[in-house]
Amino acid sequence: MDRRTFLATIAGGLLAAPLAARAQPEGKVSLLGWLHPTTLDSPVDSHLTEAFRQGLHELGYVEGRNLRIEYRFAEGHFDRLPALAAELVSLRVDVIFAQSTNGALAAKKATGTIPIVGVAQDPVGLGLVRTLARPEGNFTGLTLMSPEPGGKRMQMLRELLPRLTNVVILVTPTTAASVLNEIETSAKRLALKVRTVEVRSPDNLEGAFSVLMRPRPGALVIASDTIFFANRQRLCELALKHRLPTMTQEKEPAEASCLIAYGTNIADLYRRAATYVDKLLKGAKPADLPIEQPTKFELVINLQTAKALGLTIPQSLLLRADQVIE
Repeated sequence: MDRRTFLATIAGGLLAAPLAARAQPEGKVSLLGWLHPTTLDSPVDSHLTEAFRQGLHELGYVEGRNLRIEYRFAEGHFDRLPALAAELVSLRVDVIFAQSTNGALAAKKATGTIPIVGVAQDPVGLGLVRTLARPEGNFTGLTLMSPEPGGKRMQMLRELLPRLTNVVILVTPTTAASVLNEIETSAKRLALKVRTVEVRSPDNLEGAFSVLMRPRPGALVIASDTIFFANRQRLCELALKHRLPTMTQEKEPAEASCLIAYGTNIADLYRRAATYVDKLLKGAKPADLPIEQPTKFELVINLQTAKALGLTIPQSLLLRADQVIE
């Protein structure tokens, strides 16, 4: 039994729980193509995988009974995603679930007709949809993008580091332009100098730190991206090595030793993604399903990292935190 078959068997067993109250009609078996950036059991994003699967279960889907899933795993090699997306298209799946922004782009390039559901950083800026309210294509789902938190992150950094004068933002080619604009606008109001350093692959992380440290910044803001999320432990370790306070969008890097995070709960978005798959399998058109934006944000602070950096977190921030890691 090869790895793909073995992992699919595991997923089938985990989904085959007692049928939920809103079960799908007996006899109808839908075919879902799942484009995965890593693997089902990857410690990097298995909690996101589980959140999506839980969402399917809550909607009454049981693999092997009313749902068949074709899994395609990139195993962390994002350059494999286009070929894997093409395989799913050739199988004529009913819906493709793309579990990353890179996966959504690969799926969109592979087909203009099969409905695609994804959690993407900037669907409009990346050309996945025309507008968030009216996608007008075959992609729909949720976005991590929300301009408002970008400004608040800069305000929190200034609150944490009163003498802060310059910040580096670590980005990738798919970083949302609107988020960067909000950060830069907020930085200007706070009299902070901002520059960006781009990373195109995980192999560039060490090189990126060599660049961003000349001149040395007062803090590092890490944009939301699959590359950074999948390599968050290594990224946080590099930041600690260079004694850089870090601000991220997701809580997972803060749990991995980055200093502070302010953003949406990504697992909740993946659970919500299942509702889009459900609607599409029941006949809805992607063009008629608006892209959902996050409305709730969490503040996570890592006190262990603060101690390692010799920083004292202001009480005003601690009192607002949703999670404090001690």
